This record gives sequence, C-alpha cells and structure tokens, in this order.
Amino acid sequence: MFDIRKIQEQVIYTAVKNSSNEETALRIVDNPHEDNPVWVKNTMKRLEEKFDSATVKNIRMNCQCGYGMDEKMAFVKEQMAISSSLEEFGNHQRSKAAGLSFSNGGLFLMFPFCPCPMLAEVGRLDSKTWCQCTTGYSKVLFEKAFECNVDVELMKSIKAGDEICLMKIIPLGEVRF
Repeated sequence: MFDIRKIQEQVIYTAVKNSSNEETALRIVDNPHEDNPVWVKNTMKRLEEKFDSATVKNIRMNCQCGYGMDEKMAFVKEQMAISSSLEEFGNHQRSKAAGLSFSNGGLFLMFPFCPCPMLAEVGRLDSKTWCQCTTGYSKVLFEKAFECNVDVELMKSIKAGDEICLMKIIPLGEVRF
C-alpha cells in the first residue's frame, strides 16, 4: 500500500525546492510530528507565509500526483472523438456523469465530493491553497487532450466551505475535435 502522506511530502518538497531552495522546502514540508490534518493545514500556512499568492498557486499546481491520469485521459479522448465542439463535448451524457458541463460559453468540471484522499480527515481548510493541486492535474490532463495550452480556475472548494468543488477549464488555443 502506498503512503499518500509521503507522496504529498515529496511532491510539495520538490515544487517548493524548484521555486526556492532545499532549506525552504524542508522547513515547509518536514514536520513529522504533525498528524495528517494538522500537517495539511500547517504546510499550506507555511507556504502562504513564505511566498506570494501567485507563487503559492504555481507551487501547488505543480504538486498534482497524476493518480489515474491514463484512465481519465482515455475518457476525455473518447468523449472528444464523438464531439465536434467544446459545447458538444461538455454536454454529452457521459461527460455530465463525469462532472463536466458546458454553460455560458465555458467548460466546467465539478465534483460533488472532495476527491483528495489527503483531505479525508480534514474538516475545513482556511484557504483554497491545498486544492490548487487539482487545477494542476486538470491543466495537465486537458492540455494533453486538447493539444493546446489551458488555464484552470478553481472557483469552488468543498473543503474551503463551498457546496461543491468547481473548476473552469479555459483552452488558450484551438481545440481540435
């Protein structure tokens, strides 16, 4: 069995180190006496205290674990193969069942639950910082599938007090169907 905490420590350490240095990365990540919920909250607080909000978002977007990416990529590609536009892609029944939708000219991805196993024991987060890793995951997924740059905006987070998790997927180029 894999240790999700160890995986998260490593990806956060690497992302922080890439944005600063090893000493800072260790200071932010290496707190073995904190249990998982406390470690999540305190690690995000340490990040937010050390870096500006744009750097924090970039660090967290680079912390995505890639778990299940191949299956999700196959699903997105299958839906694209039977679509002729982003609107059609987002409005297919299978897409909707997977949390995708197209409305007001935009593509959205919604979860009615928090999909992060690290947050299972966390009641409520003080900010949406932790959840930026899912925007990084979605960015990688949709950039590969759409074959263009994509921006992902985190609009809502269950663990930050919203009723759903919601992201807007914004292709920055032409999506070829």
